[in-house]
Parts: sequence; C-alpha cells; structure tokens
Amino acid sequence: MDPTKRDLSPLNALQPPMNSTYRFSRLWILCALLVSSFAGRAQAQDPPPRFPNILLVTVDTLRADRLGSYGYDRDTSPFIDSLVKQGAQFSEARCVEPLTAPSLVSMLTSTYPHHHGASRNGLEIHPGLPSVSKALKQRGFSTAAFVSNWTLKDRISGIGEHFDDYQEVFTSKRWFGLLKSESTGEDVTAAASAWIANHHQTKGRRPFLAWAHYSEPHAPYRLHAEFADRMGLNVSGEISRSDRYDTEVAFVDAAIEDLIQQVRELYPQERTLILFTSDHGENLGEHDYWGHGRHLWEESLRIPLAIVWPGTLKPQTIGSLASNLDIAPTILSLLGLPVPAAFQGHDWTAVLRQSEPLPENRVTFHQAHKGAVQSSQDIERSRRKGLLEVGLVEADRKETLRLKGGQQHHLYDLGSPQGEAKSLTTIGTAPSQRLAEWLDRVQQGLQASDSQPAPALDPEAEEKLRSLGYLE
Repeated sequence: MDPTKRDLSPLNALQPPMNSTYRFSRLWILCALLVSSFAGRAQAQDPPPRFPNILLVTVDTLRADRLGSYGYDRDTSPFIDSLVKQGAQFSEARCVEPLTAPSLVSMLTSTYPHHHGASRNGLEIHPGLPSVSKALKQRGFSTAAFVSNWTLKDRISGIGEHFDDYQEVFTSKRWFGLLKSESTGEDVTAAASAWIANHHQTKGRRPFLAWAHYSEPHAPYRLHAEFADRMGLNVSGEISRSDRYDTEVAFVDAAIEDLIQQVRELYPQERTLILFTSDHGENLGEHDYWGHGRHLWEESLRIPLAIVWPGTLKPQTIGSLASNLDIAPTILSLLGLPVPAAFQGHDWTAVLRQSEPLPENRVTFHQAHKGAVQSSQDIERSRRKGLLEVGLVEADRKETLRLKGGQQHHLYDLGSPQGEAKSLTTIGTAPSQRLAEWLDRVQQGLQASDSQPAPALDPEAEEKLRSLGYLE
C-alpha cells in the first residue's frame, strides 16, 4: 500500500481518549506557533504568499434546510451559520447525484458521473482525470484529504491519486459499536488539524489544500444529548429519527468549529479560502422515503454551499441555480489559475467579485443510480444497468424521468405551495426534448464507461457497504 494512503483502522485499539487526541493536535499547533515566533522581524516583512490556503469542508448527508443560515428554526448550526455569513452563500445549490462517491468525485473533477465513471458507490473513478487538487498541486500546493466514509476508501473509489496524502480516518464504530464503517467528527478534526499544524511548521509559506469529509449526520442518526436542550428536545421523552438527525448536525457543527478555529490560530483569516458544502441531502420520510441516492427529490438534491475568503469576497447571497460541479472551476479561477478544458461546471468568479450580474437561464442536470455495485453483479454492465432517474431544474421548473418500472415523467413547479407533491404532467406524457437529450448523453456516457474494466468489490468492502445501506 502507498504509505501516503493510510488506513487508520488497525490503530483503533491503540487510540488514546478523545481529550488526549485533542491535546495532541493542540500540541502541534503550539509547536508551530513557537517555531513561527523565531522567524523574527525579517519574516514579518516578507510579501504575502501569492495563493491562499484552501480548506474544503464537506459534510455527508447534510440537508441545506436543516441549517439556520438556510431558514431552519432550530439551533442546529450556530458556527456554520456565522461562518457562511462571512462569505458568499448559494441558496439554490444542488448536487449532480445524491450518492457520496459520485457526488464528491464530481465536486473534485467538475465532471458528471457518467463521465468520471464513479456513477455508483463501489466503482472507481477513471484514472488520469484532471481535478482541482491536481491543478493546485502543479502550482506548488501541498494536498491532503481526510475521509471518514467507507465509500471513499481509495481501493474502492480510486480518489487517492488526486492527493499527496490521502488519510482514511476509520477509527470509530458509529454503527452501534458493531462496525468500523466510519469515524466521528472529532476524529476527522483531530487528523486534519494535526496535518495542517505539521504543514505550518515544516512547509512554512507553501500553501495547502486540505479536504475534510465528515460522516455525521449520515444514518444511523445517533442521539447527541448534549445538544438537545438548546433545540428544545426532551431526551427523556420520545425522540424521533428526524430529531436525532438534528443533534447529529449540531455535533458536526461543533467539530467543524474546532477545526476552523485551529486553522485560524495558525493563519490570518485572509490567508485561507474556506469552501463549505455537503455531498447530498437526505429524505427524512418525505415522499414515504428515508435515505438518499435512488430518487431526485429536492430533500436529497439540495445542498448548502458557501465560499468564505475574508478580505477578498464580500458577504452576499447568490440566488441563482448552482451545482457542485461549479466548485472546482470557481476555486481555480478565484486564484487566477487556468481552468482545465474538461471541467463542466460554471465559474462564479465574476459574480462573486460583483463584476458581472447573475447568469440568466441557468439549468442544472441530475441523475440517480442504484447504490453500490456488488461482486456478484455483472461488473461490465454495472453503470448502465444502475441508472434509475434523470432530471433537470430551470428556475422553479423541475422535470424528472423515472426509468425503473417503466418510464414515469413528472414536471413540478417548485415555486408553488404544492412543490413536488403534485406533478403537472399526465400519465404517459413524453419528456421534453432537452430532458430526452440529457438521458441520451447519460446513457451513452455510462455505456462508454462500462467498456473500461472496473474491479468488483472484495467481500470485506461489500459487507461494509451493505451495513451502511448502500447495497440492496
């Protein structure tokens, strides 16, 4: 195994208590500050670095509408709310696909799942694709990732090639203490902050890209009683799954606060560009559906998205349609770097710098697939056989085409009180030409990707993914 791609799960039995873990990361920071103090007056007179650090924070299964900054009335996210108010908040952002690996690969490569190949959990990204992390590495950035979801394991996803250091933080057993499927937010914060402190001490002024992916509030929606009181929840009474989900949001909010505060102890705020988002949302019983991935309901597609760069970007709210495909080209363009021609997202730099108006007639395109690929399935047809639904959004108009069980075409007015509760189409109505063309593009891309061999899941990985609910 590449020594830079570390699976931390064998060290689980040797893990110190959590407060010791935090003391360790704080010690790194104190050491870094001490070393920095010896640089003296000459260093203080050095010109500022050309590029800022990039801190990419993603949260698994986080709905936008469960954050106060997006209108939620419970106190789930005080730190995230204060953070996004410092920068540009996108109020109409959606993911291209509501599954973890496909969505996050699209975020990094600015390509659709039928292009990058990881259209389902358990399928590897095609090797050699350009990405935001590769582009920054070519400009001298140190790049690191800290992932906590089994679907992102390098031997399953192939994402590791896009980072200098790809740390798989699988140190805890979130699933009722039975499985080492993920890790807690505390573990991710400890790993990421220790790496950043070490980078500060050993690499000096060299910029970094650090990606921290948190697993909460992914199922099983554990109850974090320490946050219940401030949300008006009585833990001695009946706590619903949706209530437990909210306490998970509060828990990850606290973990993210600790990470960003530690970064800001090392670097001035203007030295770090922070991008905050989620891979997808979550249905919590709406449309009689719990979970994500197999449908294109708004609860699963809508994601929070904010870019915070104090001193450079003014606080603002962007109400136009946005996609997580837009993240990679926007980061590069904000830094004045060229955007790879293969990127398919929209560059928001001119809007963020308030030199251009919001784009008109923006359309976002989406797709839904079956969960993870099993070793017993026909791997060579796993992508095209897994497609369940395609859709597009234009202004308040949303159009979807369900493929499973015969085609079902729906058109929704998202601006109406009924929203997705009422379809404006009649049974048997054909999709629009634009949606039909989108379906054709997706199917052709999936077929082309299937022509490139993909490894089957090994039994251990298949068991892990089944435990997470990704396998049927």
